[in-house]
Amino acid sequence: MLVLGMMSGTSADGIDVALARISGKPPRLRAALVAHHHVSFQAHVREDVLNLANGLTASTGDISHLNFLLGVEFARAAIAACRRWRVPLSRISLIGSHGQTVFHQGEVRRVHGARRIASTLQIGEPTIIAERTGVDTIADFRPADMAAGGRGAPLVPFVDYLLYRDTKVGRVALNIGGIANVTVIPAAAQPADVFAFDTGPGNMLIDALVEWTTRGRARYDRGAKIALSGETILPMLEQLMREPYLSKKPPKTAGREEFGRAYAEKWISWGKKHRAKPADIVRTATVFTSLSIADAFRRFVFPRARVHELIVAGGGANNPLIMAQLAAALPRIQIVSSAERGIPTEAKEAFAFAILAYEAFHNRPNNLPSATGASHPVVMGKSVHGHAR
Repeated sequence: MLVLGMMSGTSADGIDVALARISGKPPRLRAALVAHHHVSFQAHVREDVLNLANGLTASTGDISHLNFLLGVEFARAAIAACRRWRVPLSRISLIGSHGQTVFHQGEVRRVHGARRIASTLQIGEPTIIAERTGVDTIADFRPADMAAGGRGAPLVPFVDYLLYRDTKVGRVALNIGGIANVTVIPAAAQPADVFAFDTGPGNMLIDALVEWTTRGRARYDRGAKIALSGETILPMLEQLMREPYLSKKPPKTAGREEFGRAYAEKWISWGKKHRAKPADIVRTATVFTSLSIADAFRRFVFPRARVHELIVAGGGANNPLIMAQLAAALPRIQIVSSAERGIPTEAKEAFAFAILAYEAFHNRPNNLPSATGASHPVVMGKSVHGHAR
């Protein structure tokens, strides 16, 4: 099958579309990335997404409108990608769309009196994607895992296990998106041996500070140019490293609820109070991302697994300061990018949702309970039929 996977992450910078050729079934599933394309959101769309994700006031009408608008945006991205690749939509068997997360609380909390509940919300109406492309679409993956007692995240470890398991080499797949997360795959691992968790902020805090520093002229620190022009503020870094989330034991997940706009504003205020240079603030946040990942290895990974290789994906893999700090902090581990294993760093998550959709299409479980905490394997994803072609 030729399957499109689509993903918009916590940075909400746009939609990644991956074209995958997939056949077989686990443990002999064969999946190859054929092509990748990125479509950026227009500024007003991104602003609406971030306002909603950061918990700013929105009416039910606002949420409904954005859900359908993003459905249109995802459909356009799929069509644009296929045109660029000169692949007719009629050749696409299936689309897997993660959508856009605007809220995720994977752990049970007390709400509405005595009720305790966890919840998640991804928007980007899949019926619009199916209608406009004519392709069967599978979306809304996380709720099925949460219904089975899981945290609905992380989901990519299921794919990491299929791609990177080795009988002799212990590997960790690290994705540095808005949030940084790891999948630990010990040598000769069985599914139950794999564990995964969010280490803390990835690019989310850095990006917010860059937007503040540049007054909105830049969304991220390309090539770590701003960070490399600054100096690390040790008192700030020491406070950041005392962040309670870092010491919390896995399984655990994080998002904008922990490290979003309010968290960034806290450190912007700290910088103003201490008259810190904006470039120094950005550098310190960048170093914090690296050291928080390394800290997670020392606390939670090394005690449970021997690691030979670290495979890095996500936007953070293109940040030279983050990668240099990781190499310095984890000197005994070979660090490679996912591109060296056949998947460009920016395509990894979209590619993963193509595989998750493929498995759902065949009615096979596609979560990894050892990673999410679910009580049992489930088939994640809701299916919408495309129109007859």
